[in-house]
This record gives sequence, structure tokens and C-alpha cells, in this order.
Amino acid sequence: MKYRTQMEAAKKGIATKEMKIVAEKENMDVEILRERVARGTVAIPANIHHTSLDPEGIGEGMRTKINVNLGVSGDCADYKEEMEKVRMSIGFGAESIMDLSNYGKTNTFRRQLIDFSPAMIGTVPMYDAIGYLEKELVDIKAEDFLEVVEAHAREGVDFMTIHAGINRRAVDSFKKSKRMTNIVSRGGSLLFAWMEMTGNENPFYEHYDKVLDILCRYDVTISLGDALRPGSIHDSTDAGQIAELVELGALTKRAWERNVQVLVEGPGHMALNEIAANMTLQKRLCHGAPFYVLGPLVTDIAPGYDHITSAIGGAIAAASGADFLCYVTPAEHLRLPDLEDVREGIVSCKIAAHAGDIAKGIPGARDLDNRMSDARRRIDWEEMFSLAIDGEKARKYFESKPPAEKDSCSMCGKMCAMRTTNRILNKETVELYGGV
Repeated sequence: MKYRTQMEAAKKGIATKEMKIVAEKENMDVEILRERVARGTVAIPANIHHTSLDPEGIGEGMRTKINVNLGVSGDCADYKEEMEKVRMSIGFGAESIMDLSNYGKTNTFRRQLIDFSPAMIGTVPMYDAIGYLEKELVDIKAEDFLEVVEAHAREGVDFMTIHAGINRRAVDSFKKSKRMTNIVSRGGSLLFAWMEMTGNENPFYEHYDKVLDILCRYDVTISLGDALRPGSIHDSTDAGQIAELVELGALTKRAWERNVQVLVEGPGHMALNEIAANMTLQKRLCHGAPFYVLGPLVTDIAPGYDHITSAIGGAIAAASGADFLCYVTPAEHLRLPDLEDVREGIVSCKIAAHAGDIAKGIPGARDLDNRMSDARRRIDWEEMFSLAIDGEKARKYFESKPPAEKDSCSMCGKMCAMRTTNRILNKETVELYGGV
């Protein structure tokens, strides 16, 4: 029986090889997974041309996945450094990499990335349109945008952010809301500018069926971009954000009808007390589609530390139902991140995702924590380093100020609580002055 996409196969009762791999990774019955892919509550982004892919599932009952953004800009066009970021991301176990390059002819780097990466690859074709087409924004036609979408799909991109929800109705709501930070989505702002300068409807909304036809041909998952996501906690959950979310819910169903898998993107910046409600609202309005969130960043006053503001929000979002977290680095709002920024962003995002999985009760989520706790009880440093998210950093800290006694650290020394309790339970004496 033939099929074009993972969703079409699932609807026909076929468990693809990608579904079988994901089911094994998630310790899930493959029939349960297949049914969720058929309903759209799980997506397995897997372009037919991405042959190096190690597939992952995103959505209901899955571990929370993380995405790493990278790519060159006009001010920083070092593809060698970007590939180093790719290697680091894969080494830390990131499930997804988005190439957000927006300068020059980006397809050479993107093809190298797709050939190399076992992680799923995402792009935002809108970013690439100016350089790819070599036209000013106002001169780009609707069919030109579709040409870029097809080029990315043909190269092997697994999912694409398409800002199809910022149509005329959503723009009207945005204008009436009088935001403090207006539109902070790069792709969304470019589409808004194009719509205002040309007087036309959003081409991705107007020609949505043609977009879906392209994506279906290559089995590309559509990630419905949140062009009107809040860029400050002041603007969160306003009329513009919700108006677009309503549009995304309708677009989700249209994609599923054509057997195209869907992710829905979400905020952004948001106060702690609004996060859980927003996760529930998205799941309701978008029919349980997997939710992909940037952060949310829970305060606006921490430039240089936004990997922390994002991790706080991301943990709450994941615990409340978000399925996919986009990392944020310390360089957010300030500059293109370097390798160390990327490392900090990945680790903080993995912490948030894992904390969310524990809260959601994902099977096996606590296993590593229990093993770490047991290693701490036994004061087995090598095992602790092997279990840590960033074992290299943990070892570096420990060895920078080594303890006099191997069964302690330099903070507590002989007064280590684990050491003391272990010795007493082993019927040994505890001597703090001069003893061992």
C-alpha cells in the first residue's frame, strides 16, 4: 500500500520504519503511536530526502524535545563556526536544528547540514527569500515565496516554519491592540511589511493549499509560525496573539486533511502565571497538535541571562503540555551566539525539558535522576560525571578545587553528610580532627 507522508501511512494503518524507531525510543506500543500520528497529536518530521535522519516523535506522550537555532547573518557569516555548533548540538543530544541563515546563498550550507545531521532539520523559507531570489521585499511575488518553499523541501528539510496565520484579520487585531513591542517575529515582520507595501493578503495564507501540496510531496511537517507572538510580558495573551492562534487552529485542520503533519508555534515572552493557561488554550484551539514554544521568557530585564529566563518558562510550559522547546542562549537580544553561548543554551533547555518530563510523568523520565542520586549516596564521582547533562563541566568544577578526601568534595570535606551517614550505617566511627 503506497503512502506519501507519515500521517497518510498512519491513517491507512501502516506503521512506518520511522514510527517503529520512535516507538522503541519512547518505550511506546507502535500501534498507540501510529494512532496518534493519524490523529495529528504526534508528528514525526522526516523528509523523504533526509537520509541521515534518526527520527524523533514530537507530541502526546513523548519526551519533550529541544531545538537549537543557528545560521549565519550579514554581520557574522562564518559557516565553519556554525558547523561546529551543529556538532556540539548533536553531541548534547539535541533532537532538532533550525538553520535560520539569512545572508547570501545559504543552500550549500543547508545541504551539508542535511547530509551530516541525524537530528531533524528545520528552516524558515521567508528568511531565505531575499538572498535566494535576489529581489527587494516589495518586488517578490506570491509564486516566488512558493519557489523558496519547494527549494527547501527538495533539499531535505524536515519541517518549515510558515507564518500562514498572520492574515488580514489577525493584522487588524494586532493594530488595535497597541502593543508595546509590536511584531518581534522576523518572518512575521517581513510578511507584515510585504502585506502593507503591496496591499495583498499573506501569500502563505492565500495560497495555503499550494504550500501544503509542496510539503506533502516531500513529507515536510509544517510548523505554523506565531508571527504575532508576544515580544514582552506586557503583550502576552493579547488580542493579536489569540487572533492568530485561532487562525492557526483552522490551518491545522486543513493541513491534516491533506495528510501534512503539523507543529504549532507559541510564545515568546510571558509571565509565569499565564503559561499553563496558554498551553491549555493552544491545545484546545489547535485540536491537540504538538506545541513548539520559544521559552517562554518570564521576565524582560535579564539580557545576558535569557537562557535562564527561558529555562524557567520552558520547564513550566513543558510540565503544562508543551511538546517541543526552542533553546535560548545568553546572547538572545544582544548578538549572534558563539559556541559557548550555544552550549549554555542547549544545557539550560535540556534541563527545562527534562524537568517538564518528570512533572508530566513521562515513563522513565526519573530513571537517570534516581541513578544520579544513588551515585551521590555512594560518592561515586565517575558515575556522577557520566550521568550529568554536562559531565565535562561537572568534572571541571570538581577538579578545579579537589578535596583532600576522595569521598567528599571541597565544600564539606570531612563534614560531608553522605560520608558521615555512610560511615555510621557501616558501623564505622566518624572523626573530624586528625582521623580519616
